[in-house]
Amino acid sequence: MSETVSISTLSGDDSFNAYLAAPIGEAKSAIVVIQEIFGVNEGIRQKCDSLADVGYLAIAPDLFWRLTPGVELDPDNEPNFQTALDLMGKFNQDAGIRDIEATIKHVRPMTSSGKVGAVGYCLGGRLAYMTAARTDVNATVGYYAVGLDDLLHEHNAISHPLMLHIASDDGFVNAETQAKMHEVLDRDPKITLYDYEGQDHGFATEFGKRRNEEAATLADSRTAEFFAEHLA
Repeated sequence: MSETVSISTLSGDDSFNAYLAAPIGEAKSAIVVIQEIFGVNEGIRQKCDSLADVGYLAIAPDLFWRLTPGVELDPDNEPNFQTALDLMGKFNQDAGIRDIEATIKHVRPMTSSGKVGAVGYCLGGRLAYMTAARTDVNATVGYYAVGLDDLLHEHNAISHPLMLHIASDDGFVNAETQAKMHEVLDRDPKITLYDYEGQDHGFATEFGKRRNEEAATLADSRTAEFFAEHLA
């Protein structure tokens, strides 16, 4: 079952929408699905639906609501892609993390275990890392996170497990940045990094030209095992 729900901001003076997919029966734990720069589009909703199919309460907050509510863009459409880049440039990431925190607080009472995880893609991968460092989320996964080189110092604030999937040929994350990520984060026992040789940004998207079936299946299986262990 899926529906659009309203979530109050942490300050309580406003609200934003989120796509919620619920499992059949009781949800032991929940996972916040953090959007790419393309909004809560069909691919992100499919991520939620798939998580609900295996028993999680899955929710994707509309993080661009302060700019343009209800953004749904196609990454394979060039004008859409340029619109997405423009939105990313205007997006307040600190406010986005507060909205993710509000989403975590919203769904935690809806679970029997009280545990909430988060998984993010692209911009959402970066926000997943920030969520791990700045909220009480129980376990977090980031796919092809962008721009982590200026956030690596925040790893000291991460208190729960984090997994990052890195595309070795990522057009938005150069080899130097990837090397820095390994240099700093490999030393932290709470953090696991996986490299996907020959893969470009977006290899685990649900739809479109960017998807690589083999790499996506491997990454998603690792994510499933990670959440099964840490959200049980």
